[in-house]
Amino acid sequence: MASKKYLLLAGAMTLLAASPGFAQVKPNYDALDSSKVSARNMEQFNSFRNNQSDYPAKPRNMWELGFHGGYHFIKGDVAALPGFGGGISLRKALGHTFSIRGEYTGSFDYGLDYQLKAPNYSNSNAWAATAANNGGMVVPNYKSATHALSLDLIASLSNILFYKAQPKVNWYVLAGYSVLAADVDVDALNGTAPYDYSTVNFSGKKKDIRDELKDMWDKDFEQNAPSQGNRVQIGRQDDNQLLRHALNLGTGIAFKVSKRFNIGIEEKITMPFDDYLDGYTAGAYDASKDIISYTSLRLNFNLGNPNKRVEPLWWVNPLDFAYNELNSPRRMKLPTPVLPDADGDGVTDQFDREPNTPAGAPVDSHGVAKDTDGDGVPDYKDKELITPTYCQPVDADGVGKCPDPECCKNIQTFSCASLVLPSVSFKGSSTRISSDFEAVLGSVANTLRQNPSCNVLVTGHAGAKGKKGGVDLSSRRVDAVIDYLAEKQGIDRGRFIKQNTPGDAGTVDLAPAN
Repeated sequence: MASKKYLLLAGAMTLLAASPGFAQVKPNYDALDSSKVSARNMEQFNSFRNNQSDYPAKPRNMWELGFHGGYHFIKGDVAALPGFGGGISLRKALGHTFSIRGEYTGSFDYGLDYQLKAPNYSNSNAWAATAANNGGMVVPNYKSATHALSLDLIASLSNILFYKAQPKVNWYVLAGYSVLAADVDVDALNGTAPYDYSTVNFSGKKKDIRDELKDMWDKDFEQNAPSQGNRVQIGRQDDNQLLRHALNLGTGIAFKVSKRFNIGIEEKITMPFDDYLDGYTAGAYDASKDIISYTSLRLNFNLGNPNKRVEPLWWVNPLDFAYNELNSPRRMKLPTPVLPDADGDGVTDQFDREPNTPAGAPVDSHGVAKDTDGDGVPDYKDKELITPTYCQPVDADGVGKCPDPECCKNIQTFSCASLVLPSVSFKGSSTRISSDFEAVLGSVANTLRQNPSCNVLVTGHAGAKGKKGGVDLSSRRVDAVIDYLAEKQGIDRGRFIKQNTPGDAGTVDLAPAN
């Protein structure tokens, strides 16, 4: 019988799992939704939202109200017949894995053996008449009406799924404590007369033996069953209620139909540590105790306002928010991206069309060195930043060669010998050209530009006696004049001829060399 029960249970679970009606339901848990956080957890919620804490607040979640019914039997010393149990439960989540459930279960259990046994007379003479009529033997039977209150701790095994947003199937195991009251009675008399088993063929098949006994059985259960331990005066027969503590163990599976409803199948074993729930014990040397088995179909409903509570937490994947945050960040503080810029011009390498511009060189939005006048020489090399178009092309330094104006093309130029060039004076032993003489040399440069074929004799004076120190000073002053005209004014050095002669050591004379 038990094997048929488990086959039926496996078939029902397979049918539920294969049903297309049990679709995946999108979770409604949002760790940033304050409407589902209780007042006592609001401080943690605000701390998490403001990035002061790494852990979100636990949301308010619904209670689960359940109704259950199913196959109930007692495994003991007497062969069991099918029984029925049913009841109501209330479950509350402690977290995403653990929950606690209070439950009431009422049941009727029956048993009828298929062999003669010696009766038990520990504190009852219920079987005395029938035993005396059958050579001291009886066929044990019972009817047990049980009321059980239990408190179970349940551990869910399926709500932490790494590849789904929310579970649609929830496996769980449970363990807990029960207190139960059992009214156990036996059918020891056929009406008022003892049973006579002489007509029963106890050597036949078990099913045939039971069929004969059932035909004989009046199912009146008029006697209190033998028992041990405490009783109270509650039940169909006086002084016949067993009060027992028990340990619960079990497992189950639930299938989500909607956010409000799920269907479950559960197998629960209750161990009351008593050998008289079936009204019979094999004797003083029998160490086994009766066990209650309950296989139930469970209809569960979630209670609570969905605007203020999420589903029971065993239906909520605690990793769902974290995965959604990784995909579409709303709370994470993302650092400012640091992109490579090899030349440090402010344009990242990914978009830099000229990734090796010198440090400090001005660039455009594409990282290309600027060329303000468009002469082909970048600004950081251009010595003439704005060169008119008519003065281009330019040399390597970006300096253009402007043509003579139309008005000056017909001006008659003088011969080099007729040029009159000034002298440059120096103070003390200085070789520095004063600002006044820089202007003088500027005019000399203009004259030389207008007469490109004329060379210049630059004469220094070493003093009246031509002392060695005077020659050195004179030579450095000549170099200073030539350097200024060449470097500052752009006159070719090859047009200058140097010489030193006696004379006023404070001056450098310029004269045509042609």
